[in-house]
Amino acid sequence: MTEISVPIGSAISTARKGKPNLLVTLWSRAHLVMRINLVLFVLVLLVAACAQWIAPFGPDAQSLLSRLKPPVGFDGAKVGNWLGTDQLGRDLLSRSLYGLQLTMAIALIGSLISLVLGTTLGVIAGYARGWVGGVVMAIVDIQLAIPFTLIALVVIAVFGNSLPVLIITIGLAGWEVYARLVRAQVLAVSRMPFVEASVAAGSCHMRILFKHILPNIVSPIIVVWTMTFSTLILAESSLSFLGLGVQPPTATLGSMVGLGRDYLASSPWISLVPAIAIMLISLQVLLIGDWLRDALDVRLK
Repeated sequence: MTEISVPIGSAISTARKGKPNLLVTLWSRAHLVMRINLVLFVLVLLVAACAQWIAPFGPDAQSLLSRLKPPVGFDGAKVGNWLGTDQLGRDLLSRSLYGLQLTMAIALIGSLISLVLGTTLGVIAGYARGWVGGVVMAIVDIQLAIPFTLIALVVIAVFGNSLPVLIITIGLAGWEVYARLVRAQVLAVSRMPFVEASVAAGSCHMRILFKHILPNIVSPIIVVWTMTFSTLILAESSLSFLGLGVQPPTATLGSMVGLGRDYLASSPWISLVPAIAIMLISLQVLLIGDWLRDALDVRLK
């Protein structure tokens, strides 16, 4: 009989490899354009996190002698104010960096609140069914029937317009979309043969939910989250426009767009700089979400 010898080092190395890291796997599946987009998005997050050290001026530093200066490259521009100044002589680059930081934080935390609340209620409605699901969906219908602006007015009028209240208020925008989507997905997946087999085998409810149902509904949730993220940026802009958002002189991208609306004819860069930032960030998140939908959908493997 022939003996097959396996080097001990190779055996240990193979055993240590184990299951590949999820981030490494996703990166290996991403095409070149998506890798560039991911790197750029990480850079945006780093820039937002390090705004205090990157910004050349303070966000509220004023110089009335330098008011309404255009970006560098245009006639009348001032060296040092690369993206120009606003009506109070504040540097737009500095305010955009600080505004990016706060806007990303508000949108991120708000979208996570919507995701957790809507997904939890959607799973309960879809898995429990019966009167429990009926009550949850009745709440969803009520939420859909009431305009978000009216809800924001009531909440802010009662609890004030502090930053935590604003974040929670924005987090209440869009949770009903998650709830309806997740309920429909749970109802569809729970009727599949592998779930019914797990039930017949005596699996507990938690195992069925976290092992069989939730992994199969991650893809649409991610897509909705990416859309919600950009929508919440616009929601913050709307509240700031009405004077219900972050109060001046604190800068957010949305409030900067609102403050520059009176100068669109004479100094359009005041609104264009933050508006372009909002557009690019929203596009990045949407592209990443579309890619993750295909990469994480277990039904496509």
